[in-house]
Amino acid sequence: MLSINTADLSAIDLQNYLQYAIAPRPICFASTVDKDGNVNLSPFSFFNLFSTKPPVCVFSPSRRVRDGSTKHTLDNIHEVPEVVISIVTYDMVQQMSLASVEYPKGVNEFTKSGFRPIASETIKPPRVAESPVQFECVVNEVISLGTGAGAGNLVLAEIKLMHISESILDENGRIDQQKLDLVARLGGDWYARVNNHNLFKVAKPNRHIGIGVDAIPYQIRNSKVLTGNNLGQLGNVSALPTDEEVDDYAQEPEIKELLDATIGDSQTREVQLHLKAKALLEGGRVDEAWKVLLL
Repeated sequence: MLSINTADLSAIDLQNYLQYAIAPRPICFASTVDKDGNVNLSPFSFFNLFSTKPPVCVFSPSRRVRDGSTKHTLDNIHEVPEVVISIVTYDMVQQMSLASVEYPKGVNEFTKSGFRPIASETIKPPRVAESPVQFECVVNEVISLGTGAGAGNLVLAEIKLMHISESILDENGRIDQQKLDLVARLGGDWYARVNNHNLFKVAKPNRHIGIGVDAIPYQIRNSKVLTGNNLGQLGNVSALPTDEEVDDYAQEPEIKELLDATIGDSQTREVQLHLKAKALLEGGRVDEAWKVLLL
């Protein structure tokens, strides 16, 4: 494994390693104004949610890697501590990228990128009409992480008003993750699209106390078939099936056929049972997988 002392790298080389490795990153599309009312619109992938009550997002308009200069967004926030954070979807990504161009100060990126600005209700910067989720925020604090090239500036933006398109809501009025079609930033020119083709669910472990991987029987825990993810699923149950439940499951036609076909060949039987359990786990049928493994 390659080991690199970060102090030995240039800002550009360090940025390359970090942005490829720490990914995907959500994108903050930030609109700000300066003291004269000039609008700036710019995307930032050093961004995330850090508090729910109060609702606070943090993003970082880092100093430019090539020369250490500050970006217009940061300059504006120091003059007018307000920002609209608009969430970026796949339908917006090319125009969003265009807005990242370093136009001269005073150039309105809404105009350059073709996005439509709409007035905010509580703050001065406009919202991006095309975004399905828009946050009107006040800036509570800006924390400088340094003055050199690539140094970050943490903008603590408290969300005061949210605007959410009804088109992405479910029947309960909650955001439907499958309707949002988010994009995220990777390294270089790479992005990721979050849609139905790559979405999946993982059962929350805090709904109950799981038995843990260490409580899984040795022969199962050291299976040559099951993966670490499979073991995580198995360890997330709060209790194992009873002997009676396992015996009943053994009478299922498919399971009975597997057991009959491997009579006298314990090694093959174990592999086949683990393969069956793996298939069940990949289908989210954890309880059945345990019954197979405990046969």
